[in-house]
Amino acid sequence: MSNNGAKKLRVMVAGLGNMGLSHALAYHKNPGFEIVGLVNRSSINLPEELRSYPLMTSYEDALQQLKPDLVCVATYSDSHADYAIMAMEAGSDVFVEKPLATTVADAERVVAKAKETGRQLVIGYILRHHPSWMRLIEEARNLGGPYVFRMNLNQQSSGAHWQTHKQLMKTTSPIVDCGVHYLDVMCQITDAKAVEVRGMGVRLSDEVAEGMYNYGHLQVLFADGSVGWYEAGWGPMMSETAFFVKDVISPKGCVSIVMEEGASSADINTHTKTSVIRVHQAATDAEGKFKKQDELLSMQGEPDHQELCDREQAFMLKAITEKIDLTRHMDDAVQSLRICLAADESVRTGLAVKL
Repeated sequence: MSNNGAKKLRVMVAGLGNMGLSHALAYHKNPGFEIVGLVNRSSINLPEELRSYPLMTSYEDALQQLKPDLVCVATYSDSHADYAIMAMEAGSDVFVEKPLATTVADAERVVAKAKETGRQLVIGYILRHHPSWMRLIEEARNLGGPYVFRMNLNQQSSGAHWQTHKQLMKTTSPIVDCGVHYLDVMCQITDAKAVEVRGMGVRLSDEVAEGMYNYGHLQVLFADGSVGWYEAGWGPMMSETAFFVKDVISPKGCVSIVMEEGASSADINTHTKTSVIRVHQAATDAEGKFKKQDELLSMQGEPDHQELCDREQAFMLKAITEKIDLTRHMDDAVQSLRICLAADESVRTGLAVKL
């Protein structure tokens, strides 16, 4: 992507875990950006491409000294809101990984700050930049509602992956951390408001933080009569059976993502990869037989995880340079978070939550 000779956007990346490193590599490759600094609290072994950039340990100091045009916040969820607001107050635009915050009030605070300062705020909903997921949403909307959404992403994690998951669960449950993506997809398909949420969860390991659960399941009811469920579990005990279900059903048929046989739940590319989209039409003829055979849409050549991060940052550049109106984008992020946090509340209280 060319920046047409325009001044490069000076970017600072905070948090160098999986996503932070991928975003940093995207900025490194994109001629529209210039990385002015990386921030990570602990020492880290950086990939070759990123070793020449200044590495700092204090977010506040880096923000003050570097005065970046753009800050990428990819730290743990509990610091997202404060870091994003601090950056906007310092005059920077912000890309923040999902979830936007760990409470609805904090998420609303971040969005209010973006509107007040006029800064561009993009939330890391990677599936919004994925051609296959965009196609899934389009095919589902063509069928028309009300919908049944059946979705999950369970991860059988061990070793370093399990360590990362345990660290994440100090602040955020799996149904919130991953659920915001899939609830966002549901909301894009129905356009209806969620009205009630129910949740349940189980702590399946003593290694998981007290008061946290590593398996969760939520159900959501929408104003148009649509219903959905989402399931997420992390850890060495999780099953590899039906770990990736992405299914949208309507009166006219259904659209599903079909995974390749033998795909592994621990492989980060599996989390976004689609392989094939199956479109089924419910219409039958006079004999009650299906009028149409299922259509299989091949998604060969779709972008991998790094290419998706490249696309996200290309969109960030476009949002800043073309001053795209991000109002709906920001409001959607708050809505999907509101649903997932209501599910978390339901897990903890045992009661359904009316929205």
